[in-house]
Amino acid sequence: MEEYKIEEKSAPNRDKVEVLGKTYDKGKPEGEEMGRWRQKLGSRAEKLKYLSTAERYWYGKDWFGSEKRKNPA
Repeated sequence: MEEYKIEEKSAPNRDKVEVLGKTYDKGKPEGEEMGRWRQKLGSRAEKLKYLSTAERYWYGKDWFGSEKRKNPA
């Protein structure tokens, strides 16, 4: 496992806090496997779980996007 970079930054009402740094690999995805999420997931249940998690902003019943409205629009 890769070692994470931790940075110290100033925060409001505090002196210094530790913040997790960049955790992604540099570069752009390329090649035939780019965008092929269906092949990476094994079963139909895993694919449905992925879609429901990825699109909960639009289709979720328990909350309504980033506004967190009490009543749906």
